[in-house]
Amino acid sequence: MTSEWLLFWVGDGGDPSSDGLLAGWEHLAERERVLGLRERQPILVAPDGRVDARLSECFRRSAFSAKAEGTQVTYAPLYRLFFTFLWQRGAHWDQATPDDVEDWEDWRRRGSDNAARIAGGTWAKELAALKLLYDIAAKRGFVPASPVLLTAPTDVKTSDVKWLTPRAFRLWRNVGLGGTLPSGLEDQAWRGRCAGRDSAFADLLYSSGLRRREGGTLLTFELPPLGERNYYAGRVGQAVAKRAGYTFYVGHPALARIEGYRASTRALAVARARARGVYERLPGRRVVRDVNRAGRVRWTERDGRAGEGALGLLTAADRMRLFVETEDGLEPAMLWLTESGLPLEHATWTKVFERASTRCARLGLEVFATPKMLRHSMALRMLIALHNALDRRLGLTPDQRRHYEEVYGQVWLMVKGMLGHRSEQVTRDVYLEPVRGLQLESLLNDDDNPVNAEKIAELAVRTGLVLDAA
Repeated sequence: MTSEWLLFWVGDGGDPSSDGLLAGWEHLAERERVLGLRERQPILVAPDGRVDARLSECFRRSAFSAKAEGTQVTYAPLYRLFFTFLWQRGAHWDQATPDDVEDWEDWRRRGSDNAARIAGGTWAKELAALKLLYDIAAKRGFVPASPVLLTAPTDVKTSDVKWLTPRAFRLWRNVGLGGTLPSGLEDQAWRGRCAGRDSAFADLLYSSGLRRREGGTLLTFELPPLGERNYYAGRVGQAVAKRAGYTFYVGHPALARIEGYRASTRALAVARARARGVYERLPGRRVVRDVNRAGRVRWTERDGRAGEGALGLLTAADRMRLFVETEDGLEPAMLWLTESGLPLEHATWTKVFERASTRCARLGLEVFATPKMLRHSMALRMLIALHNALDRRLGLTPDQRRHYEEVYGQVWLMVKGMLGHRSEQVTRDVYLEPVRGLQLESLLNDDDNPVNAEKIAELAVRTGLVLDAA
């Protein structure tokens, strides 16, 4: 018997009977449906092997199930950790007290034997997760009252996030993902085989501001066609966005790099997988028949049954099951693939970025990046670029700008929309912290430099919040 709770997800791995793995588990998917379990619902198993039906009810149809998929994926492992903490104290999840929550907070943030202590911002998220679950449980009578009485910490720093100047991003991408030396020369010792894919993904996030899950679950037919425009519009599906679907914009160079990846690294991975018959053997595979103008996707299941759904409501797991039939055979509909030609889990990108930053550090560079940093950086660049574009279009002088604050306010709304935020205040307070308190005149209108890379570098020096490369 283990001393830890275990976490599983409904639908993980498809139906075990498809590969004959576990006798007695036939038709697992159908049994889950009969029980009313929803797709990608978390299942927490106690150390004694029991599944509490009350927890399943809290997850099945509640304020938890209404949360974005990414939030659910973040919250469920936190519940597993807290329940394990309680179990090792001799308590079940429904026996938690306010003292337990306070002791958990103390250990998570200050425990001398905790090598992975967390800061105020992370604890605030954990506290929100616990409060959500226990509020649901209390409302349904599963616990007498919520044990979560702590208030949010006061040491949450909105400026903990970092930004990258364009030259710092290029250096990190080329060295960390592309395998070059800091000098720009080729590194003969480089053994990376996915440089084209990884660089294309980084360019996508830096150009568009998409979240890791949003960019990492794109389907090939969701990409706008490459043409002669500076920017191209695409659509983020509701099920993979944080809250709601929205329109994103990707620049020409980034989209061209993605098309280069599709024609090279990706095509080779697909060809190898076809040669080994990988796609033909996959359980749960769905072959897309068409996508209509209304955004409905129609597919054929492996057993020949027809199915369909709204493109915007396809979850990350749904997308990984979709395939398209080409002249050369089947291939995944997912854009980003592993070396073996299978869809790449979007969470994998965090490790890819960590390895790239480690390589840069090993070569003596002080540049690093995360998917979220690239999103922040896009917001900062776009704010400055849009201000410049409006300034040139309206022909305003510096004095006249002071009388057009409402016009410049619209720029914040534009960036808010590009990031898919509900609140303009989030855009102002968190993502664009480096420009708070600075005069807009100091950011505006380099006639010879509409992108204002120098101005972003200037912010790096003045604020200390933007990562630059010397």
